[in-house]
Amino acid sequence: MQVPLCMELKIPVIEQCTVANSIHRGDLMVENLAAYLDRNKNLVFPHRHNFYHFLVFTAGSGTHSIDFERFDVQPWQIYFMSPGQIHSWHFEGDIQGFVVNFDRDFFKTFLLRPESITNFSFFSGLVKDGVFMVGAEERAAVLNILTRLLDNVADHNFARVSLLYLFHVLEKQRGLNKGSNSHVYNHTLLRNFLDLIESNYQTLRLPKEYAAMLYITPNHLNALSNEFLGISAGELIRNRIVLEAKRLLAIHDQAIADIAYTLNFNDNSYFTKFFKKATGLTPDEFRRSIALTHK
Repeated sequence: MQVPLCMELKIPVIEQCTVANSIHRGDLMVENLAAYLDRNKNLVFPHRHNFYHFLVFTAGSGTHSIDFERFDVQPWQIYFMSPGQIHSWHFEGDIQGFVVNFDRDFFKTFLLRPESITNFSFFSGLVKDGVFMVGAEERAAVLNILTRLLDNVADHNFARVSLLYLFHVLEKQRGLNKGSNSHVYNHTLLRNFLDLIESNYQTLRLPKEYAAMLYITPNHLNALSNEFLGISAGELIRNRIVLEAKRLLAIHDQAIADIAYTLNFNDNSYFTKFFKKATGLTPDEFRRSIALTHK
């Protein structure tokens, strides 16, 4: 089937209604992966979603890419995606598993602070946090939760409770819900830093500007970033700018000078130098490499 796009936007964004079957249209979709892929055979090009999306493989092989990072498919691999991330895939063999899509507002009437789901590490928007293996001890529980979700998808309150339980199981597996109060506080600070970058990366480029909004020193912010992510605060900000540049170059038809302007670079040559220093390619070379990859 031909997958409709949101044509009023220049960037291809897949709406949940276009990938759901007639039973699951709405703010939640839970489906057998093989059936989902069979109905969406053409959905292999790089695209964004406007909803949260995660997928559990229980069998099969191939590759999938999220924000230009490529992964080999393995049984019991799981990947999470937040709205706006780009992905594509090339699956092989007998692909089995589960796919779950839910709207940004799915928990709005259920949680006092529905935005708190982004506190789960796999919804950070960082690719390295969103792709991992389900542990051997957790697989039976994960399979049970997803099977029951599939059978009771129409009961949204049951689905909300089940999803939150699943998220806690996976977070516990990763050992990220443990630690001292200071560890939790620092993790919250870092999460807030990531949120601020997401909202301000086009206009604020300096760590000290973000540190001021978090009421901490630039040195403290840099130490947090290095401790949790292994890179400096400045590099984290630059990485977000580079990522958006890659996204725009990959799925946009606008001129590179216009992309530079969109990202608040007044000088196109400076944008080219900035991008090449980060990636080893000029913007035009990167765009051509993506076109060749998806021919």
